[in-house]
Amino acid sequence: MNFIEKLELAQQKNNSLLCVGLDPDIARLPQLCRESAEPFFHFNRALINATADLVCAYKPQIAHYAACGAEAELLATIRYINANYPDIPVILDAKRGDIGSTAEKYAIEAFERYQADAVTVNPYLGGDSLSPFLDYADKGVVILCRTSNPGGADLQGLEIGDEALYLKLARLAATSWNKNRNILLVVGATWPAELALVREVVGDIPLLVPGIGAQGGDVEAVLKAGLDQRGLGLVINSSRGIIYADPGAGFAEAARQAALELRDLINSFR
Repeated sequence: MNFIEKLELAQQKNNSLLCVGLDPDIARLPQLCRESAEPFFHFNRALINATADLVCAYKPQIAHYAACGAEAELLATIRYINANYPDIPVILDAKRGDIGSTAEKYAIEAFERYQADAVTVNPYLGGDSLSPFLDYADKGVVILCRTSNPGGADLQGLEIGDEALYLKLARLAATSWNKNRNILLVVGATWPAELALVREVVGDIPLLVPGIGAQGGDVEAVLKAGLDQRGLGLVINSSRGIIYADPGAGFAEAARQAALELRDLINSFR
């Protein structure tokens, strides 16, 4: 089963387009987690157990672990999902981008070391920088397109000929780059008009949508702009709004409630 198939099965099984970002910050963890020998894994395991029937994917951000020398806890988290919830794909949010043998090593890191189902990548260096990832035909490659941050417009919105750069990138992703049909694109919830344009360009390619919750993206606008003809095609990510729903010992139960409410809100507009 390839990544796209696994993702769509999870969406159908859990009736969910929700992805939960597993981005722990040691300063924000509940005290009982901080006292653990593996605080990030303790935190993540409880969140996963509480939300696994409500999500279509998990997305750990590698920098939250690497900054603290906690890569072993990231690996433990992914192994835990793969062993206990094998139907739920894991997107490693690493935003890698390089060329040649370095890109090959980054692909090995994501898909062989961490055993992720998909990885986020930066396309600024062009198609050859993406090839080592795309060559893993059963894995997903999630390409930055129109990001949710305000500064994304500095380059992504530049007009190149008759259209914006991010739309030219979307066309490449939908055609010459997508030989294995394993590409997804990142388009922020904070840009629903641009999201609609990307959907028009790429057809049924799935879109990973950050920016819901803490960044202020509007759920209804995202669904209206981004759903494909089957009522799928979106992976809507929320991190802080779910994992930090409660700072205390009841954090997992609070995260479940927040995930349930967001999952159901998303579904109300499908």
